[in-house]
Amino acid sequence: MNPSFDLEQPGGYRKLEIYQLARLASAAIHKMSLQLPKFEMFEQGSQIRRSSKSIRANIVEGFGRRRYKQEFVRFLVFAHASCEETIDHLDSLWEDESLTNAASYKKLSADLKTLGIKISRFIKSVEAQHLSVKEERAVYDPTPAAPKVGRKK
Repeated sequence: MNPSFDLEQPGGYRKLEIYQLARLASAAIHKMSLQLPKFEMFEQGSQIRRSSKSIRANIVEGFGRRRYKQEFVRFLVFAHASCEETIDHLDSLWEDESLTNAASYKKLSADLKTLGIKISRFIKSVEAQHLSVKEERAVYDPTPAAPKVGRKK
């Protein structure tokens, strides 16, 4: 996906696949967390809900700052870190047997890992293609340089 969107377009982040996946993941995590034992609802349950919502929030904030490549990338890195954190919370819930639904664990784990990969690829794409306000794209001249004529040493 091309990260260069019209800077004036409100809500353009909704078109990003990583945002759409993050939104679905946070909704699924929220729903799963409500099924946890009561003692986990306010500890790990709260943590996993916050970290999963942080993924999408950082994508949105980064998109809002996309005019400046470094800021855009910075918030995408935060989103990636929040995704990793969410995976860790999910693994902890599974290992502690607070989450007992194997199908739910496998689906959420696979979805979060896919999201992490896609965020990482998107970061690389932004780093390679996105232009900040002060940057100019290098011009590539496909014609080979003329050989230098002169004495050989």
